[in-house]
Formats: sequence, structure tokens, C-alpha cells
Amino acid sequence: MTGKIADLRLKCNERISQCRCLKDLEQLRLEILGKKGELTQLLKSLGSATPEERPMLGQLVNSAREEIEAALECSKADIIKQERCDRLLAEKIDVTMPGKAPELGAKHPLTTVLDELKSIFIGMGYSIAEGTEIETPYYNFEALNIPLTHPARSEQDTFYFEDGNSLRTSTSPMQVHIMEQGKLPIKAICPGRVFRRDEVDATHAPVFHQLEGIVVDRGVTMGDLKGTLGLFAQQLFGAETKVRFRPHYFPFTEPSAEMDVSCFACGGVGCRVCKQEGFIEILGCGMIHPRVLQMSGIDPGVYSGFAFGMGLERITMQKYGVLDLRLFYENDVRFLRQFS
Repeated sequence: MTGKIADLRLKCNERISQCRCLKDLEQLRLEILGKKGELTQLLKSLGSATPEERPMLGQLVNSAREEIEAALECSKADIIKQERCDRLLAEKIDVTMPGKAPELGAKHPLTTVLDELKSIFIGMGYSIAEGTEIETPYYNFEALNIPLTHPARSEQDTFYFEDGNSLRTSTSPMQVHIMEQGKLPIKAICPGRVFRRDEVDATHAPVFHQLEGIVVDRGVTMGDLKGTLGLFAQQLFGAETKVRFRPHYFPFTEPSAEMDVSCFACGGVGCRVCKQEGFIEILGCGMIHPRVLQMSGIDPGVYSGFAFGMGLERITMQKYGVLDLRLFYENDVRFLRQFS
């Protein structure tokens, strides 16, 4: 029995020195001191010893247990200390190394161009007005000289609610709201998001942005409109930009026109982008229809005015040479990073 105890002590000391992690150390403790451990079995076998031997053997077993437990605790402390040192070494930070600069975001190109448009028109003395994106049929159509049977309603079909209201098809209803306030003269721009049931392609989307402009005062003429928009185009696209006006039809203006600017790709010579015309259409405009003024409570015999509306996406495409407006909404950082 004494030989077995001595051999167990040596065996334990050797195996404890080989343990490199707490898991192995715990496994060894169970094998030696657990309910079915070797030392526990030796303690149970004392019943077969003679009465004279039991006290001496029991003392040896208890001494061996204390020695093994002390060795296990000492080894556990050493392993914990070593693991802490290894972790600190692995996680150390060299404070002398330069830090990694966070990647900064930038304005979306649509926001950049909108801010530039605002700056241009504020410099001309315009104020900025914004309104709700949900409009009644009256403000979205009828107050703009588009009655229920007018074919322009089908061209601007939009998203309707159960109460008959709809998402606005343009920012033009804001012009009516401004004129109804009766604070003359009026000189304002109205940027915002608009909605139409358009199929998605390179130049159309069901949700897009517009910027509307309105001027109402005594003696406002078509010449004022052309001068204003010509100056706007040169400030936005460059002093060499040429503009042209083509007769067009809009229900809420008379006379009406579409304004083109010289092609950004060829400078007006003619290319694939402008379909060999040298110009690209960017906005619609015209003198406010007398009926629209009258419905808004303004005497068309005393006051006149002009209005214009442009698609923000189209302006941005023209300014940066982007050929597909879907790129603005796909959130591809490779595309957006070009504008940072």
C-alpha cells in the first residue's frame, strides 16, 4: 500500500508538470481526486488493511491528497498567469503606429446639385418653399388648369389613397399654395420629391425629384423668364453653355416652352448622347396661365408671372455626364465615391 501511494505521488507530480491548460489540469484532478479517482480508490481499500496499519496508511493517503491538491493549485495559478501573459502579448497595441483614419462619407450627387441650385437662385433673390407630398386632386390637377377630363391626367398618373388624395405628380401644387397666400410679389423655388407610375429605365423612375420656380409681379414678361434661365444654366454648367427655347404645351402656362442646353458630351457639335442634335432638354417653362392666376386669387389683368420646373436627376446627369439615373439609387459606393 505504501508503495502505491508513493508511486501515485510521483505520477501526479509528473503529469501536473505536463499540463499546459486548465482543461487538462481539471481532467487530471478528476482522475486522481474524483469520486472514482485513483487516490479515492486507495482510501476505500484501507478497509482490507489490519487495524494496526490503518492509522498509518490513512495518514499517508491524507498527506498525499494535501500534497497533490497543493501541486494542482500551484500549477493552476501558473497556467492562469501564463495565459494572461500570452493574451496581453497577442492583444498588445503599438501606440507609436499611426491610427487608421475612418472613411468619411460625402454628399450624394443629387444633394450636391440641389444645394448648388438653391445657392444660384437664392443669389437671384428667390426664397425656398417646401410642401406636403400628399395633395388633393384640386391642388395636384384642377388648380393647375388640368380638369378631370384633361388628357394630361393620364400622362401624370400617380398613386392614389382611399380618400381620393394622391402623391403629388410634380412640385407645381406648391406654386398654387404660395399664390393663394396673396403675398405679392412672389419669387420662390420649390424643391421636393414627386411620384408617378413610370416604368424604371435609364431616364425614368416612379420616385424622383423636381425643382419648381415661380415669379409673380407687375410687368413680368417672357424676356424675364429667358434671361433668368439663361443665367441659371451658365452658372450651373459653365459660362460657355448655350441655351435654346422650343415651343411646347403645358396646361398651366401660356405661352409654354422647353429649354435645352448645349450637350455636355460634345459641346453642341452633335453626338450619340444628344442624338446628334447638340442640345439636351432639361426643363419646361412658360408664362403662368391667366386662369391659374385667377383661381389662386390673383388678378391676371394686373399681375403676370412665369414658372419653370426641372428634374433634379436630369440636371445632375447633365452636369456630371451620367447616362443612367438608376445609378443614383443603387447605393454602389464605387459610383458614389466619384463625387466625394
